[in-house]
Amino acid sequence: MRRSDLEITSTEEVEAIIRQSNVCRLGLCDGDMPYVVPLNFGYEDGKFYFHSASEGRKVELLKANPKVCLEFDMDLGIISDEKACNWGIRYKSVIVTGRATVLNSLEEKVQALNIIMKNYSDKDYTFAEKVVKDTFVFVVESQEITGKQTDESTIVQ
Repeated sequence: MRRSDLEITSTEEVEAIIRQSNVCRLGLCDGDMPYVVPLNFGYEDGKFYFHSASEGRKVELLKANPKVCLEFDMDLGIISDEKACNWGIRYKSVIVTGRATVLNSLEEKVQALNIIMKNYSDKDYTFAEKVVKDTFVFVVESQEITGKQTDESTIVQ
């Protein structure tokens, strides 16, 4: 990280940002162009869980290249000033690089779907077998996780 003064080094704080995020942005490789898509997610034991329709651009790209980047952030507000160049934003963010693995067994997929639902609800859910079979489910194991934060003091004057 270029600005080590902005780095979040606490594992607990990085995990708090992940857990407080409602959306994960998934970055994929599409030839020589990046492709980013917002997704809901689950997080447990250092692994990130996702689901989607069983076909489409995201699925094809993941099958062609499982290397991914995940982004989570918390927008903490705009920093305004009389000078345009002093404007900025306060945020906390986490970037994860890793590899996606497609889950195929019914048991693995149900477990992953439950982890995703726990991220958004305290209720217990059951899933129809046909729906689970028709759902594309994958997990990302991280290779690197970095956190960064800014505030008013980090804006270059």
